[in-house]
Amino acid sequence: MGLSAEQLQSCLSALAADHPPIAAALASHGWPEPRLRPRGPGTMMRAIVGQQVSTKAAASIWNKLEAACGGDMDDLARVAATPFEALRAAGMSGQKASYVHALAEAVASGQIDFGALPEADEEAITLLSSVKGIGRWSAEIYLLFAEGRPDIFPAGDLALQIQLGRMLGEESRPTEKRARALVEPMRPHRGALSILLWHNYNIVAL
Repeated sequence: MGLSAEQLQSCLSALAADHPPIAAALASHGWPEPRLRPRGPGTMMRAIVGQQVSTKAAASIWNKLEAACGGDMDDLARVAATPFEALRAAGMSGQKASYVHALAEAVASGQIDFGALPEADEEAITLLSSVKGIGRWSAEIYLLFAEGRPDIFPAGDLALQIQLGRMLGEESRPTEKRARALVEPMRPHRGALSILLWHNYNIVAL
C-alpha cells in the first residue's frame, strides 16, 4: 500500500520545516489524503490504462476492462486469455491492449514478481520498465501508490510539473529534467511531496 496518513504528515512536516514554499502550500491548501492502492499487477494495469488520458476517461475504461476480464485484474491467466477484441471494446487502444497482455505474460513467465521487486528504487523502475508498455512514469506511479516508497517523484507527470512550478515560482512549467533538479533538495521525502502537489493541483490520482 502507499504512504499512510501518518507517514505523509511526518514527511511533509519535515519538508515544511526546511522549505518555506512547502509550509506555505500546506497552510493554503491543507494536508493531502493518502493515495493508496493494493500491491500487484492490477494496480500496474491501472497505471497503463491511465497513460495519456484524463482521470475521468481512465476510470471509465478501467470499469469496462474489469468487466471484460471477469472482475479480477490480478487473475493474470484470465486477463491473458481475454481476447484482444474484448480489450479494445472496453475502450483501450490497440497499443494499450497489447501492453495489458504483455504484462500478464511477464508475470506468468516469472519476469516480474510483484511480491519481490528490488529494494533499490532505480532497480525496481528498470525491471518494471523492461515490460512492453511500462515506462518510467507508470513504474514510479506503481512504486509510490502500491508500495509506498517514500522518495519516488514521477517528474514526467504534467500536473506535478505545473504545480511544482507554481509552488516554487518558476516562470514557466519545468521540464521533466528541471523538475527532478528542483526536487533534489527534498530527498528523501519526494513521494510525500508528489502527493501534496497532486492535492494542490486538485486532481484525483490513479
